[in-house]
Amino acid sequence: MPSNLEYFNRRLHSLLGVIPIGIFLIQHFVINHFATRGPEAFNQAAHFMESLPFRYALEIFIIFLPIMFHAVYGIFIAFKGKSNTSRYGFFRNWMFLLQRVSGIFLVIFIAWHVWDTRVQAMFGQEVNYEMMANILQNNWMFAFYIVGIVAATFHFANGLWSFAVSWGITVTPKSQKIMTYVSIVVFIALTYVGVASALAFV
Repeated sequence: MPSNLEYFNRRLHSLLGVIPIGIFLIQHFVINHFATRGPEAFNQAAHFMESLPFRYALEIFIIFLPIMFHAVYGIFIAFKGKSNTSRYGFFRNWMFLLQRVSGIFLVIFIAWHVWDTRVQAMFGQEVNYEMMANILQNNWMFAFYIVGIVAATFHFANGLWSFAVSWGITVTPKSQKIMTYVSIVVFIALTYVGVASALAFV
């Protein structure tokens, strides 16, 4: 029974990393990218998301709870798993290690980002272009956000590879190699969108 439960949890963890968390990440980056068109465009996009019906229910059940499970179980996996990069420097071994390091960092980054934005909004501050510009005008905070963006895009892109393997989508070495190239393209594309959005605020 414990092994079956662990198998289920790992598959659920992998699935949630793509649906809905991965979809939310892409949507979040798309909204942020409106900042490249100016403050008014970003504010309109942000206000549109805030005006969605059942927003709080969506945030709790589609974003918050899946991220909490993915984060908590991900920390469990990170500290339980053992990498052998010191003995075997293969590409996948390094991806295994970086996936866990980026995951631990993202727990810290996302908690801070939520505090910086959503929690502050509860105390009357509007989540708009000016808020993000004020946050990112600090060089250290800007660097922190850039690292957070890269960690998020890498974790998602590399997680797509793991998801495809875990769910039996890529079972042959050739299909796994193709998926590696797909994940690299996803990583580069999303990183460009994320970094360009951050730069638009400064």
